[in-house]
Amino acid sequence: MYPSSVSAGSLRILFALLLSLSVCSELKVLVRLNDGQITAETLESDSERDIISVEFRHTDGTLITFLADFKRHVKILRALVLGEPERGQTQYQGLCFISRLEHGEIIPSEAMVRLRQKNPHVIRTAEEKRGLERMSMNMAVNLTLSWHLSSHIRSVCRDAQDFIYTREQDVKYWLQRGVESSIFKVFPQNVENVALPSCSTTTDPWQPCSCSYTLRLEWYPCMLKYCRGHGPSPYKCGIKSCSKAYRFDFYTSRKQLCMWDEES
Repeated sequence: MYPSSVSAGSLRILFALLLSLSVCSELKVLVRLNDGQITAETLESDSERDIISVEFRHTDGTLITFLADFKRHVKILRALVLGEPERGQTQYQGLCFISRLEHGEIIPSEAMVRLRQKNPHVIRTAEEKRGLERMSMNMAVNLTLSWHLSSHIRSVCRDAQDFIYTREQDVKYWLQRGVESSIFKVFPQNVENVALPSCSTTTDPWQPCSCSYTLRLEWYPCMLKYCRGHGPSPYKCGIKSCSKAYRFDFYTSRKQLCMWDEES
């Protein structure tokens, strides 16, 4: 039986920012999902490569992975969605959504490697629930050439193959910073200016349509907390935790690859 959820104010004493020389770290926490169920979440950080990853399994078996690449200003959100073989689907379907990592979305990697958990049996709930962000993922990323953008895309998104999506506005940002343009591809409906029907309303399983997928990061360290001591300057004394939901809208070549949309 799980213990009671921890209050937001008690997070200061649950975590300590230790001034160590660690380069890599792994943290495991119990997190309460939006549906009330409990999951085990793994947070890993590497200050030398300047990355942070968050991974957990949802109640329906979907594996969610978030990776922040601070060096390349790239964030990757991957979902491994369990398939339904009786409906002609594979064992699972990989989806990868790549977008620009904004400043302040998550704590720096050098701060993350210093986090230590004092009570691993306490169930975490986020102090701040950030609003839903809706993203139109209207371009694709070539997995083979993806190292031009971030060396981590290939390892995280290898199960997604042809389902690696990004946004035109982010592509423009990366191109201005010298990223090779050949790794990006425009979807057919963008070229032909054709309005696709929603997969949720399409009856033909082989018809191209506009698919939607929503996921939520239930708990992650989004900000550092500062306290005032006896000296003139504040010092790092803990973290603030957040949750955030994303809705991705993207092209798919047939409704058969977007069966969850009819249930949403």
